[in-house]
Amino acid sequence: MADGQSMTVAGVVAQVRDGRLEDFVREAVALVARELMEAEVSAEIGAELGEVAPGSRVTHRNGYRPRAWETRVGEIELLIPKKRSGSSYFPCFLEPRRRSERAIVAVVLEAYVNGVSTRKVDRLVEQLGIDGMTKDRVSALCRALDDRSSCSGSGRWRAPTPMCGSMPSR
Repeated sequence: MADGQSMTVAGVVAQVRDGRLEDFVREAVALVARELMEAEVSAEIGAELGEVAPGSRVTHRNGYRPRAWETRVGEIELLIPKKRSGSSYFPCFLEPRRRSERAIVAVVLEAYVNGVSTRKVDRLVEQLGIDGMTKDRVSALCRALDDRSSCSGSGRWRAPTPMCGSMPSR
């Protein structure tokens, strides 16, 4: 994949013509993503890669960090540019959270909405063996949910309680 990181448009086209590039779509997506990241980071820095621009340059580049990107055409290993100072660069086309983390957050919030106490939600997270979800994070999520519900005036969110005669009998 190291060769794929430095591939140019002309290189991709030449490999497609020669039949040497088996996964053309994946390489094309990787190429477009790489060019987009370079354009974005150049705009943030105020200078192109290797350009000497002391008047407009805000900071300098400081290497790359690898990150896997799961797409419909397969996993693409990206090299995301790093900046020497200032806020770190994050590509516009990536999501800050992975789907699995969002699913875990959804489970935690669903348990809380259904009336499970924060302490029990903490235990649930521990039993699932989830390292990234701390007790503070669970409490913050529940607090945020309470804040949203207080804005609507209904207080803490709870699952609706069935009333006699409201549920159809079987």
